[in-house]
Formats: sequence, C-alpha cells, structure tokens
Amino acid sequence: MKRSNVSKKLAVIMAACMIVPQASVMAAEGEAAGEVYYLNFKPEADAQWQELAELYTAETGVPVTVVTAASNTYEQTLMSEIAKDNPPTMFHVNGPIGLENWKDYCYDLTGSSILGELTSEDYALKDGDATLAIAMAIESYGIIVNKTLLSEAGYEVEDIDSFEDLKNVAEDITARKDELGFAAFTSAGMDGSSNWRYHTHLANLPIYFEYLDEGISSTDTIKGTYLDNYKAIFDLYINNSTCDPAVLVSKTGDDSRNEFLAGEAVFYQNGSWEYSNLVGEDKFSDDDLAMIPIYIGVGDEANQGLCTGTENYWCVNKDASPENIQATLDFMYWCVTSETGTEAMGGGEGAMPSGEAGMGFVIPFKGAIESTNLFVKQDAAYTEAGKTPVSWNFTTMPSQTWKDDLGSALTSYAAGVGSWDDVVSAFVDGWAAEYSYLS
Repeated sequence: MKRSNVSKKLAVIMAACMIVPQASVMAAEGEAAGEVYYLNFKPEADAQWQELAELYTAETGVPVTVVTAASNTYEQTLMSEIAKDNPPTMFHVNGPIGLENWKDYCYDLTGSSILGELTSEDYALKDGDATLAIAMAIESYGIIVNKTLLSEAGYEVEDIDSFEDLKNVAEDITARKDELGFAAFTSAGMDGSSNWRYHTHLANLPIYFEYLDEGISSTDTIKGTYLDNYKAIFDLYINNSTCDPAVLVSKTGDDSRNEFLAGEAVFYQNGSWEYSNLVGEDKFSDDDLAMIPIYIGVGDEANQGLCTGTENYWCVNKDASPENIQATLDFMYWCVTSETGTEAMGGGEGAMPSGEAGMGFVIPFKGAIESTNLFVKQDAAYTEAGKTPVSWNFTTMPSQTWKDDLGSALTSYAAGVGSWDDVVSAFVDGWAAEYSYLS
C-alpha cells in the first residue's frame, strides 16, 4: 500500500459516504442551516479561531467547532478525524503534494462566492478544471532580530547583508557571550513543536536555489546542490546559541520563543505568524524588532528578500452533508469578507473583539485589511526596494515522512551521534524514495 496516497488508504472507510454534487448544495448564502467543523492547521492562531467560531455562531445560529492539531501532527490528525462519523467539513492541504493526497475528499469550489473573492487565481489549487483548494494566508519568514541587543553588541541590522556578515556577527557575539550576557541565536529546538523550522523552513533554501538553477518548480530527484550551504547555516545556528547542541532534541518551540522574549538571544528564526506572540504589553514594541532574510551564501544576497508564500490552503469536505457543505462555504466567505473576520485574520494587537491580538495574516482576498504586522510590512518594503522574495518550495517536499527522517538526521548530527552524510542521505535518497511512493 502506498504510504502517501491517503485517499486509497481511506477508500474502504469512506465508501459508505455520499458524494454530493455541487449543484445540490448551493443554497442561499447566510441560511442558518448545517454546521461547521474546522480542523485548523495553525496552533498559534487557535485562540483567535475559537473566538471567531463563537462570534459566528452568535451571529448566525450555525454551530462552528474548531479543533486545532498539535504542531507537526496535522496529517496524522486529519487521517484520524476524516474517518470518524462526524469528520471535518473544512481542512487544510499544504500545497500540490498535499492536494494529491487528499483530492478525492475535496469539494469543487468552482462557482462559489469565496472563490470569487480571491485576488488572483494563482492562489487556487486545481485538479483539471476543478478548483479544490484556496490559499487562506500569505506569510513570510526569516530571522527575527532583537535590534536592542544587536546594538549592544556593536552592530545594526544594516550591517548584515550576507551569510558572511551574519556569521561574523554571530561568532563575535559568541566570543563575547559572557561579557554581553546573551547569545547570538535562540535554541534550534528539534522536538516536534520546533523542528519544522529546520527540516521544512530552513530546508526550503537549498531547494529554492537548486530549483532556480535548474529552471524547475518541482522534481522527483533532488540533487542536493546546496546542502553544504544548508550545513553552514545550521552549524551557525547550533554552535552560537543559548544551549549546547547535544540538548536540542529536548528543546521546544516555546523554549526558543521564551529565550527571545527574555532577551537571551539576538536572532530567532521564525515567521510573520509569530508577531502577536512577540509584540504587546510586557513584550517588545515594533521599534525593538526587525526581520532579515535567511542567508546561506548563495545567489545575489544583497538583493535577497524574505521567504514569502503559503502552505495553507482551505478545502471543503465533499463527503459532508449538503447542509454542512453550504454552512462551511458561508463561514469561509464570512471570514474573508466581514469586518469581524477580516480584522481577526489580518489585524494585529487588539484586533479581536475580545481585545486580544489578531492573526496578523495577509489574506489573498479582496476584502483584506492592511496588515499592522511589522514583519508583513518589512516584507513589502523589501519587495518595494527591488529585493527578490524566496518562494516557498517546501510544498513540493514529498511527504511528512521525508521531513521527519530529515529532522531525525539533523537531531543526531547536532547531538554528535550522527554525521552530515546521514543528513544528505535523508535529504537526497529519502526524497527519491518518497517520490517513488507517489508514482
């Protein structure tokens, strides 16, 4: 049985479910019927989605349940939940590979009101003529900088324009760590709540540059042309951080964030979604922070921007009842068109009706508000200055198994019980092996 083909795995389980033609479910929008079950991909936005669900139910009478998968467990959670008697009516795929796994469960959004709200058809995923998924957020990631600490070390953000610049600054901070009272990088935690930053987001860089060289947008046989550069940036992280590399296996995403909030490190690899966790009362102000590109010593670094794209695509479960499909379409439409929904999805501090911070996303819909997220603004400024964003190519990674195996190899390497050759093998040989399961 093919590991990556979820639809084949679940065919027997779902055989009794009715497949609903689109024409039979297009009831009038706003009709208070059916219910919504949203399996949310993003743990950092759980509180906001719970609040939105309550607000929507209060406004429309339609029950909305939001369940949030734990970090790095979404695929397994979706497999479990979709086989239940009351499966999610709304779920995520992470791009073309994810869609290939789940397309047999995706409702055709062609003709739906929410599809008409997209600012570009480039934000939709298709299978033939059918539109099966739509992007819900455009995000950026890079290296978040505590500008105050960087200044105390004798540097400014403008001093870092390349990998060599970053290396020189980080190693100088490490050499003076006791004197300065802080480290260069937060811990590169390799437990399940944090390792995605390295086996997915950091790994995107060598993939991006290889694709650029080859003039391709995906491949079933990665060469690993820039894995030496991947090693160089990972080494820089783990050898100039708040902890010994050997303990990274137990370090969590919360550890890394808390180290940054406590002023224990200058640099913290993460994304625009982290903004609301860093800025606010008893935290940082916008003036304290910046986000710079992840430099790995390849390409025109002086003109490199942030890593910008999406792996978050909404899908509707076509095997839900007609009433639940319509209720889900209505909820999605409300989220991206109503004042409450767009403020919650795109706003920052105080954007939620409760007064809590919003999600801070750039949503690719006509009703999107201008983001107050500092990191989103900086991405726009980089692009306006002519710098080229690094596209998100990790949506072409063959499977979660590939990521997990790469993460294990990185963890063993950091702990000194594995070699970099093991990382290369997991990256290159594992890629080919996993893609063979897709064919």
